[in-house]
Amino acid sequence: MPHVGFVAVTLALALAAYASIAALVGVQRQRPELVLSARNAAWGVAGFLSLAVIILEYLLITGHYQTEYVHNNSNIAAPLFFRMTALWGSQNGSLLFWAWLLSVFGAAVLLRKWGSIQPQLRVLMPYVIAVIQLNLVFFIGLVVFLANPFQQLGFIPTDGLGMNPLLRHFGMIIHPPMLYLGFTGLVIPYAFAMAALITRQTGDEWIRTTRRWTLTAWLFLSVGLVLGGWWAYDVLGWGGYWGWDPVENSSLIPWLVATPFLHSVMMQENRGMMKRWNMALILLTYCLMLNGTFLTRAGLIASVHSFAQSAIGPVFLVFIALMFAFSLYMFVSRWETLKSENELDSFISRESFFLLNNLIFIGLAVIVWWGTHYPLFSEALTGETIVVGPPFYEKTTAPLWAIVVLLMGVAPLIPWRRASLKKLGDTLLWPTAIGVATMALLYLGLGLKIFGALLGFALCAFTLTSTLIEYWRGVRARRRSRNESYPVALLTLFKRNQRRYSGYLIHIGVVLLAIGIIGSRFYQVETQQNLAVGESMSISSELIGSYELTYHGLREGDSPDDRLITEAVLSVTYNGRPAGEVVPIREFFVVQQQPMTIPDKRSTLQDDLYVILAGWEGSGETATFKAYINPLVNWIWVGGVVFMVGTLIAGWPKAQDAPQRFTSPAKVGGAVVAKG
Repeated sequence: MPHVGFVAVTLALALAAYASIAALVGVQRQRPELVLSARNAAWGVAGFLSLAVIILEYLLITGHYQTEYVHNNSNIAAPLFFRMTALWGSQNGSLLFWAWLLSVFGAAVLLRKWGSIQPQLRVLMPYVIAVIQLNLVFFIGLVVFLANPFQQLGFIPTDGLGMNPLLRHFGMIIHPPMLYLGFTGLVIPYAFAMAALITRQTGDEWIRTTRRWTLTAWLFLSVGLVLGGWWAYDVLGWGGYWGWDPVENSSLIPWLVATPFLHSVMMQENRGMMKRWNMALILLTYCLMLNGTFLTRAGLIASVHSFAQSAIGPVFLVFIALMFAFSLYMFVSRWETLKSENELDSFISRESFFLLNNLIFIGLAVIVWWGTHYPLFSEALTGETIVVGPPFYEKTTAPLWAIVVLLMGVAPLIPWRRASLKKLGDTLLWPTAIGVATMALLYLGLGLKIFGALLGFALCAFTLTSTLIEYWRGVRARRRSRNESYPVALLTLFKRNQRRYSGYLIHIGVVLLAIGIIGSRFYQVETQQNLAVGESMSISSELIGSYELTYHGLREGDSPDDRLITEAVLSVTYNGRPAGEVVPIREFFVVQQQPMTIPDKRSTLQDDLYVILAGWEGSGETATFKAYINPLVNWIWVGGVVFMVGTLIAGWPKAQDAPQRFTSPAKVGGAVVAKG
């Protein structure tokens, strides 16, 4: 089976190389049968990689420990779920998984019947095939030559080493596939963008075609980022969810560039503006995606998320340089064809606010990119690795995030082209009043005095109010004109203007995220204390109230998967009333000889009481606990869910958008394309 798996990957590599060459030769020599052959080869690549993935999964599930990857990432004691998900638990398997996902995206693109759309867009397809398959040649080549997951050991072990204990968490199991889906999905709009540049078809057809692909990739990337924060919060035991780790940042940076692209394409579709900007954003997003993958896999930056240092780093760096150079060359050489049809009519317009929003996001991306790469630059120039810590990111990005929240409340209320100051003032009157009232209530009523937090909550109230007002206006208009009930009117709004009102829902999700971040960032309280059995410790917050924890001793036990588990039992009272108990855990993985500290939480929408068992003496006569109060932190996860629902609605295809099958090739305007 391992040999069959390796042969399948090798055949996929050969087919990917053939598909890229056949597509280019076919379009250049007017040979439509070659383009059709390239299409079929692309499907073959997905088929062979699917076979390889199935075989590797079979080896992991059945415990074929002579396969080195299986030996290093699975063992007899591992539950079935963790044996299956070990596919992406380490470098070699995750690269195969990465290539497989890209091949599936590439095959899915070719399922559409391109003969049903504009001839100008159909001209792009041979180049789209070539770009996607060239990317696959690189990633499959890494698997074949440098990171073979089917490599065999010279002996037959009786058991494996098992998965890294840090990865044995549902959030971390799902987090990497979400990021991989986001990263691989971004190759699709890049392929269309490059095809548009090559063929000089630089209108907005390629953007309209790839909007859902881009939105889908962005959704997966967003889900991956939220799940990564949840994993860090739930497993790492430090009381936080985002530590500005280099690998975390490498996933955030492409998201920061893709987000303004999704906003600015509306300007191109509505006004014929920002063609150069949009093209630059999608090319940059792709290159930053490659850069993030490189940082994770090259082992150049220390991170709990990164893979060990490997031989793929230099090869990856060369590929990034080549793709960046080629993208830049095509962009510069097509500069004139990307000229916008219109210019800004007024600084007080939706276009100008969208542009400002774009610049803010790019500023955030530059800051995070610089801080992430600074250790590499410092080591290269001075020989000393200087790590940029969370205070740098928090101080430099917080003002920009505040502006982003403000713009989310202002931009949707402003019409295209131009607006008067008076009308803008009237529109923003109620949101501004609610924002100011929120700040006054928190300051005078609750006694909160941290200005940054007060301003943040006020901005959240402002944006939430302006967004809800937009929903109210739409619902009220439908009730007046159609006499519909409130739920029916709201549902009809989403159906008739899916993009607009789902966008508002995404904004609400972001506001809820912001509320959770502000509360937990500014008002987190922590304490650490050693307790004997029967003793208590207190922790209080000006925003939440007071908790008391009483220690009742340790419980120890084994588990079927070779873990030694130690539990500490503490009863909890909140503001003097019984509030259940928390049971923080210390696990020791025998095979890996690695301990894990698992916190326990008392969670409400108001706050989390987050408790860690830091250590103990003897059989638990005394134990040391670290406790946190994280106010409003669960609004981060609630906001994440709302955010995802809004994005799903935005990208959900309408009946007329249902894809048709791609069948045979034909010529259009002197170029080889596919027709149905």
